[in-house]
Amino acid sequence: MKIKEIIQVLEAYAPLPYQESYDNAGLIFGDPSWEVTNVLLTLDATEAVIDEAIARGCNLVVAHHPIVFGGLKKINGRSYVERVAIKAIKHDVAVYAAHTNLDNVRNGVCAQMAGRLGLERCRVLQPKTGLLKKLYTFVPADDAEKVRAALFTAGAGHIGNYSECSFNAEGQGTFKGGAGTDPYVGTPGERHFEREIKLEVIFPVYLESGIIQALLASHPYEEVAYDVVTLDNVYQQVGSGLVGELPEAMEEQAFLAWVKQQFQTGCVRYTPLKGRPVKKVALCGGAGSFLLKRAIAAGADAYISADFKYHEFFDADNQIVIADVGHFESEQFTVELFYHILTEKFRNFAPLKSTIKTNPVNYL
Repeated sequence: MKIKEIIQVLEAYAPLPYQESYDNAGLIFGDPSWEVTNVLLTLDATEAVIDEAIARGCNLVVAHHPIVFGGLKKINGRSYVERVAIKAIKHDVAVYAAHTNLDNVRNGVCAQMAGRLGLERCRVLQPKTGLLKKLYTFVPADDAEKVRAALFTAGAGHIGNYSECSFNAEGQGTFKGGAGTDPYVGTPGERHFEREIKLEVIFPVYLESGIIQALLASHPYEEVAYDVVTLDNVYQQVGSGLVGELPEAMEEQAFLAWVKQQFQTGCVRYTPLKGRPVKKVALCGGAGSFLLKRAIAAGADAYISADFKYHEFFDADNQIVIADVGHFESEQFTVELFYHILTEKFRNFAPLKSTIKTNPVNYL
């Protein structure tokens, strides 16, 4: 198996176009054509993790956080990032990161957090816009199913938890072939009337090339008429954070103690309690203070995230309980997600989980 096959599986789950503009997800070091010896899964590709990969015979490290985030002007070993780069390149260890693209998919990092708490009826807290397009095309009625099936296979027609969604309206199309044409129906030089189906499907923007290829390959006409329109619709399956409900409401102090236990953290920093049960919970892996207003607007009783600054705790304004569990602690289960993604696809492949705890924070 080659590294590019591992990458294809990871990016089918968390497409790179879903990463934030400031991010650096993807293959950071290495050649996608290399044969994989084994894969080491980790939250952070630290120097100790690269040492572990070498010792355990892994030439691919899959991490959540990109070890190279900004530009590197020099690589001389003076920082931990540069030392990782030197060691990984010297020992032919590839490093791949799935970061905010994995944060932003519905079943990504936040879903791992929600699973620890048993949250039900979860939805994306801040869904994104501008990620959807619609294809309109016109197909002879007898060929509509062939084209429709090809578009579905290419990934079109998903709306929420529904698949193979399309709209079909029958009408009459006209065309006249010019010199040198070979029309599927009709005669060159004569106007032809054909019973056609106007077929509409929605799709994520990153699939556009494959969708158009599928359309052209399956459509019988010599010249295929179609329109692609960018939508402003909210994409409910992609975005930041999640909000869901506990199976049973919990008293606030008991809830916080349970959160501390579930996230295996040495400390939970939290705002003043409100004196009412916790039922609806919002959460976001990593630094999530930017979603606090969304959590409040969603009617959440508590918001679990990390990296809140002192003054940001005031923004709870007695409307919600903030529970800061720590950055590493909120994302640590991402390794389990990587393992699930790869073993679900490659049944006879066993990636290794790093034994290095990369959390740079300690607690007294």
